[in-house]
Amino acid sequence: MKQRLLELLGIEYPIVEGGMAYIGDGNLAAAVSNAGAFGQVGSAGRTLSDFEQQIRLASERTARPFGVNLPIGEHSDPRERVEMILKYKEHIRAVSISAGNPKPYIPVFKEAGLPVMVVVSTAMHAAKAEQAGADILIAEGTEAGGHNGPAELTTFALIPQAVSAVSIPVVAAGGVADGRGLAAALALGAAGVQIGTLLIATVESPAHDMYKQALLTARGEDTTMMERSVGGVTRVLKGSYIDEVLAFEKTGPTRETLYPYIKGRRTVSPCSKVNWIRAMLTVDRVLG
Repeated sequence: MKQRLLELLGIEYPIVEGGMAYIGDGNLAAAVSNAGAFGQVGSAGRTLSDFEQQIRLASERTARPFGVNLPIGEHSDPRERVEMILKYKEHIRAVSISAGNPKPYIPVFKEAGLPVMVVVSTAMHAAKAEQAGADILIAEGTEAGGHNGPAELTTFALIPQAVSAVSIPVVAAGGVADGRGLAAALALGAAGVQIGTLLIATVESPAHDMYKQALLTARGEDTTMMERSVGGVTRVLKGSYIDEVLAFEKTGPTRETLYPYIKGRRTVSPCSKVNWIRAMLTVDRVLG
């Protein structure tokens, strides 16, 4: 399965960059691909024109395969992003679909010659995605940063279940941050791993240095969940701002009133009041 994954994506190492909103730009995707893994341009948090610009940037900065991530639920009209992906299909190796029902979109991309990866959070969803035509599954446990599945299965409980449920490569995601995590995922039957948060703390990432330093110094117990008040599951770093969000959630907000507080733009915005030391990780060091 690992060899099948490598062949489908045209990569040296069984590592996929997560499709991160705001963070997954063309520069980071190109750096990941140049290091021998599979970079992805994320479409969440971007205007249509910016999404196009980042695809073009990635294609200019790497001759190696890269992909794009399409989170269905993050866009009011996913069809615009679908058309944009098809427009650049000659530059894109594969598409990952998350945060929504992938079934209507899988045949569209496959007919265009693009392998499809689908993010799943249970073995049942893994089986359904395979039946719908997915080529690769990204089984993401609740350890993952950002949005997670409502079942909240842990990564290493989910992986063997998903592997047993399907006959296509399964990529493990959620809490994988080094070679030990990769080895453990492979031992459980995964074909590779997807990483996201670790890549945020690299020089090539567009995230603010304050955020990078927070990630580098965080301990295992320094994350918490938000959005449960509106039926969501989102892992974030603890902090005074998150304390305010969680306090607001106790008042019973609607998704519409909560959303402006949790869009994620603060992770990339500049902060002139504090001069933070730049993170010293590079993509090559992370993947090496």
